[in-house]
Amino acid sequence: MKIICIGRNYEDHAKELNHPVPEEPIFFMKPDSAIINNNKPFFLPDFSEEIHHEVEIVLKICRLGKNINEKYAHRYYNEIGIGIDFTARDLQRKSIEQGNPWEISKAFDGAAPLGKFLRKNQLADINSINFQLNINNKTVQKGNTKDLIFSFDKLIAYISRFITLKIGDLIFTGTPSGVGPVKIGDHLTASIEGMILLDFYIK
Repeated sequence: MKIICIGRNYEDHAKELNHPVPEEPIFFMKPDSAIINNNKPFFLPDFSEEIHHEVEIVLKICRLGKNINEKYAHRYYNEIGIGIDFTARDLQRKSIEQGNPWEISKAFDGAAPLGKFLRKNQLADINSINFQLNINNKTVQKGNTKDLIFSFDKLIAYISRFITLKIGDLIFTGTPSGVGPVKIGDHLTASIEGMILLDFYIK
């Protein structure tokens, strides 16, 4: 199982970080050791002073596929969930400045807390999914998949040109604006259409 993450897939998020809006999808990888399941806590690492939350809709791949045509891409996932792409923002800035890969800031252990999944047929319109992240009962990020720069199907078609998608693979589809730091004691809840699917603490 692999985790494929999409960068800058909401225009407002790209602008808040002063990054250009991409003309084609940007993706990077996280290892399976980044996943935190079952609402277990996230422990702040000692190598960063600036861990940021990025809430994202997550697709779970259900079929083996390579060079998938966009018009058939919807057949390759049947579950949609929510997760956090934790980012060591200080390390990411340094990596970008030096022209280095981002993995040191994105792929560390525990950097991908993952919530429960919903079947696609539980959602009225997968092209207009409301989702949000609350910290200590305050909404800090709010998004809707209608604002994606690259739709779910476009992402699957694009990624599968380069990487074979396998059953159980996860695609983190990008974060809306409102990213920011977390601290010890914070209580994070992430929801899709008002249903809380991820609920954990920072330690």
